[in-house]
Amino acid sequence: MNMPLTFKNTRGLLRNALFTATLAGMAAMAAPVDAQTLRAVKHSALRVLDPIMTTAYMSRNHGYMIFDTLYALDSSLTPQPQMVASHTVSDDGLTYTFTLRDGLMFHDGAPVTGEDVAASIARWGERDGMGQVLMSFVDSMSQGASASEFVIQLKEPYGLVIDSLAKPSSNVPFIMPKRLAETPSTEPIPEQIGSGPFKWVADEFQPGVLAVYAKNEDYVPRDEPASWASGGKVVNVDRVEWVVMPDDQTALNALQAGEIDYWESPPSDLLPILELNEEITVRNLNALGFQTIMRPNTLNAPMDDVRIRSAAIASVYQKDVLDALVGNPKYYSLCGAMFVCGTPLASDIGSETLIEGNGMEKAKALLAEAGYDGTPIVIMHPTDVGTLRTQPVVVAQAMRDAGFVVDLQAMDWQTLVGKRASQASIADGGWHMFMTNWVGADVFNPLVNNMVNGKGPEGGWFGWPDVPKLEDLRTAYATETDLAKQIELAAEIQKVAYEEAVYAPIGQYFVPTAWSSELDGVLDAPAPLFWNITK
Repeated sequence: MNMPLTFKNTRGLLRNALFTATLAGMAAMAAPVDAQTLRAVKHSALRVLDPIMTTAYMSRNHGYMIFDTLYALDSSLTPQPQMVASHTVSDDGLTYTFTLRDGLMFHDGAPVTGEDVAASIARWGERDGMGQVLMSFVDSMSQGASASEFVIQLKEPYGLVIDSLAKPSSNVPFIMPKRLAETPSTEPIPEQIGSGPFKWVADEFQPGVLAVYAKNEDYVPRDEPASWASGGKVVNVDRVEWVVMPDDQTALNALQAGEIDYWESPPSDLLPILELNEEITVRNLNALGFQTIMRPNTLNAPMDDVRIRSAAIASVYQKDVLDALVGNPKYYSLCGAMFVCGTPLASDIGSETLIEGNGMEKAKALLAEAGYDGTPIVIMHPTDVGTLRTQPVVVAQAMRDAGFVVDLQAMDWQTLVGKRASQASIADGGWHMFMTNWVGADVFNPLVNNMVNGKGPEGGWFGWPDVPKLEDLRTAYATETDLAKQIELAAEIQKVAYEEAVYAPIGQYFVPTAWSSELDGVLDAPAPLFWNITK
């Protein structure tokens, strides 16, 4: 296909039926003409609204819109106070007392109190890997001497309390009203009420089509400049609309025509077109990039056999995955480091076959040793997300080449998000494997990396490996303050995780975001943030 060299005259052209229908729907639901609206196409549709119940990034992104956090990381990965005005630590290191800043109010008009904070952190601590480690040191959490105080009492000193509360990505320790935070962490909260810079417009929500957020006029931003998720969350538009456009060409046309303002993750093959358009900015906002991974379910046979899991991993060559997913080596890197390449904890231990692509004979030998009987391996295949639909196809073919029988089951991503939480047997609709992507900020150390959680079916992340040694090593890492020893522990954790075949990173890649030149103030961050932007 011939590509034009300029796009100054492309507005209003190249409409297909889906594009026209989508824009008609947007117009019908549009805000009043005097409202300034920012329209964005995200990487997937929003369906699961509870950001604690799931690690799905759309739910995390939704969380950042309406909830706030006690602390947040700045661009140097340093925790900064967000909802907190100040905190003190007792001389014995066991009592943390936090004072909330003035002006914090939930969207229903209720003030934020220490009781809300305690309930929110407790719920988060049930689901999140780093939160679970923090909770293992916590003796109690409660409101302090006043409603604006929150107290954590530890059983023994733990140096990562603030780091834990500043966790930047899934799961983020968002603060919600106590009445919502008391919802069991396995069930969705019944309302979307936070204290963040945007309010959820529930009556305009159309799952799979449209999500709408309105500026929270009562929100009081911090005075500091915005940096990553920290600093002043100043909202400069009246509304933000997340419009679903699963067809990439439709999204491309919409951005060039000015019908949308922001495209979170355009596919790499369309980036050259966008980069030629002087009216569009294309930039990577996530310096650590993404890690794409394959995750086996250790509960369902034959994936309960470490030899079968290891065979599946050995069959895969990262370059095959990345060539299919990204194509342009400019935007990817072969990387077997479970804690991401380019970080102090990066290591290649255990990843040799993934990087060198020489594991097929090993895979076949492991299958023979395990006595694999041809049981079909159910791989969940999300077909509606550009950055997720390719990996299952490549992995499935590699596994077939090794001798596996593979049942590649197509579904949308939100269906996968729901199904992966099920521990059902295969006969009852369960699964053996899925692929997902993590921002680097979600995997850069053993505490934030949910895949090296070895807690098993009770408290583990989807796939549920039961590896006590991993938990012992993670605890040792959590209490170690010497960086050299932390590096040694991280390498040992990676070694054990590969030996137990709990998961495999199958490549590191980078996804630039594209937005209209009418926007200014778009923030670099591990998640797409919509404050600080002017239009």
